[in-house]
Amino acid sequence: MTFSHWRRPLTWLLAWALVAGAGTGWLAHARLLALEDAFTVDARIVHRLLSQRAVQHDAVMAMLPLLQQPVEGHSSNEAMPLPRLPAAYPQIVEILRRLPGSTWPADWPQGLRTAADAAEARSLQSGHAELAQAELPAGKVWLVLAGRNTAHALQLDLQTTVPWDEWPMDAGTSPVRVHLQYQGQAFEVQAGRRLTYGWHYAFHKLLASHSQPFDVVLERDVGWSELPWAAMLAWAAASAAALAMLRALLRQRVAARRAEELLRLGQVSRLNQLGELAAGMAHELNQPLTALLASTQAAQRLLGKDGSDEEPDLDTARHAMDQAVAQARRASAVVGRLRRVVERPDLSGQVQTLALPAAVHDALHLLEPELLRRSITVQLDAPADLPAVHAEPVALQQIIHNLVMNALQAMDQPESGQRRLWLTLSFMRPPSTRVLLSVRDTGPGVTPEARAHLFTPFYTTRPDGLGLGLSLSESLAQAMGGDLSLAPPGDGPGAEFHLQLPLAQQP
Repeated sequence: MTFSHWRRPLTWLLAWALVAGAGTGWLAHARLLALEDAFTVDARIVHRLLSQRAVQHDAVMAMLPLLQQPVEGHSSNEAMPLPRLPAAYPQIVEILRRLPGSTWPADWPQGLRTAADAAEARSLQSGHAELAQAELPAGKVWLVLAGRNTAHALQLDLQTTVPWDEWPMDAGTSPVRVHLQYQGQAFEVQAGRRLTYGWHYAFHKLLASHSQPFDVVLERDVGWSELPWAAMLAWAAASAAALAMLRALLRQRVAARRAEELLRLGQVSRLNQLGELAAGMAHELNQPLTALLASTQAAQRLLGKDGSDEEPDLDTARHAMDQAVAQARRASAVVGRLRRVVERPDLSGQVQTLALPAAVHDALHLLEPELLRRSITVQLDAPADLPAVHAEPVALQQIIHNLVMNALQAMDQPESGQRRLWLTLSFMRPPSTRVLLSVRDTGPGVTPEARAHLFTPFYTTRPDGLGLGLSLSESLAQAMGGDLSLAPPGDGPGAEFHLQLPLAQQP
């Protein structure tokens, strides 16, 4: 598993894509709904206007039987044309009246004559006008109304029927297609625009007229160019700016928390190093003080014997030696008290049940700026079923921090592309029953001379080092019941350290 920070740019890019996609999708959906609503409103207006004209035609047909005046100049055995209606009805092309015993005009096609007879028969039964023939592609329609003594036929021009003065759209520029359909035929009222992509809206409804059962069909194709691209791009830019500000704030907060944690860890480390230093000094000072005490006591004993001709001032010498012994004992007691004060407390009573992978992730999170600055690739391998360990949180974090920092400093020499750090967690099966953390780098490794003194206090191979980091880490690991060691030299480059910690639940 390759180590990665939870604020990777890819995560933020995905978050921006989701936010921008949701916002632009909502804007596009709102625009499509608005276009669909406008289309529906226009379609209902178109249907109402065309239905009004159809009903008007029915009213004209109902009025024709009232016109009984004869028409001169025509044979009585053939249907006679009536005078044109006023200019208010430009859609009515021709009106014919057929008297009893006469026929429809001989110049009509046989199909039209047959259709007119059938329509007249239907009209006698229904009592209102009937559709005789519809030539929708040509825009011509014949209606027939049968009366008691006469029959009337009326021819309509569908193109003129359209009330353009009340039309809700601009017929020349509107993308809406309007047709009248009947039995597979279609009359184009408005050409509109047809697209092979995008969104499609449709509306169809029969005219409100029994004599003209035409289906009013409206269609609308919406292309990508009609989406609110300006608003969508503005939303995408605004969301990107907002997420960038949020990311900056979160990075500042994470940086502040990291700095606080590093400061706390540094303070604990300095205190522990001070304790290690004081413990070493106390140990070093205690030996000469013990020797001084032994020598002074010996001198006191010698002065207590008669070793010369002159009588020594035994009282004075004995008093002086008593003072020296007292001061030496006092110094030894002071050093002992100092050692007891600065010695680290026993961590066995402070251990907790911890998940070692989480502790490693926390330490890597604190050192992430250093990893990025040094261009070091980190690989963390941890099994999913790794058991928990017993450890003191701060001490464990300090050990991992020291091991990783030592590895980073050891890799200052290799090229950037060769700097790799491996952290491997594994469960050491019985009889050890411990969890092992391995930290391996690609640095120059540890020389055989340095291996013998690596965990000795004040021993260091760096000019600016104190030589207390590994010694302190070893002491902390042992205080928690664990162990820290340097692995034997391997075939690959670098050094490898092993931290062993006891299981939280022993099998």
